[in-house]
Parts: sequence; structure tokens; C-alpha cells
Amino acid sequence: MAVAPVDQIRAVLDYATSVIDPSKILMGVSLYGYDWPLPYVPGKTRASGLSNNDAQNLAIAEQSPIQWDRVSASPHFNYMAGTTEHSVWFDDAQSAAIKLSLVDEYGLRGISAWVLGNEFPQLWYLLGDEFTVKKY
Repeated sequence: MAVAPVDQIRAVLDYATSVIDPSKILMGVSLYGYDWPLPYVPGKTRASGLSNNDAQNLAIAEQSPIQWDRVSASPHFNYMAGTTEHSVWFDDAQSAAIKLSLVDEYGLRGISAWVLGNEFPQLWYLLGDEFTVKKY
């Protein structure tokens, strides 16, 4: 499934904002994707992490069309590596914009990015258009 499905983010924010002042909450934003070998076997199957750009480049290299999951607001694609099918989930500018809009919707303090260095270039434009960026 998606790294950070928007429906699950909403569920967490619904609860968090019911017990914590929203102006004290930073929403975590993941800057990575996962490449899952299929079938998934709990406790045995492990995904490989990859940057969002690497995920898009892999889709191009494998000539795999990127699909859109409406419920999670996340892009994904499948490809074959030998006889093993893989499912890759990641974020792009569209999914990031949808998730970033939750900051205003919930009245949050802002965001905190996880795994800097994996971000895609469009993210900085999205952040610059919507937020005052403070680096700590």
C-alpha cells in the first residue's frame, strides 16, 4: 500500500487534533517510496526503500505506466524483475500537494520532512508557494 495514504493521515489528524492544539502539531511528510516484491508474506517479505525520483525513473526504465490510487492519493506501478513481480509506491508533486493541503485544512503548525535528500525537486516549489520554510 501507499507509504503515507491520505485517508490514514486524515484518521491520525482527526484524532491528534481532538486531543492536541492543532497549532502545536507538525505533520510528518515522507520523502521516500517502497519497492515491494510480491507476493507479500508477513514477517518474510521486505521492501527496498527508494527516493521518489528513483521510483519515477524506475517506472520509465521498466516501461511501467504509473497508476493513481484515489483513496490513498498516491501513485504506484508494478513491474517484473525476472520472475518476481514488484509493486512500487511513492509520492509525486500531485500526491504531495494533496497531503500538504491538510496543514491548512486542520490548522496545523506546519510539516516536518523525513529522509531529506530523497525529496523531488517540485516539492520545494510546492513548499515555497504555501509555507514559510524554516530549516533547523
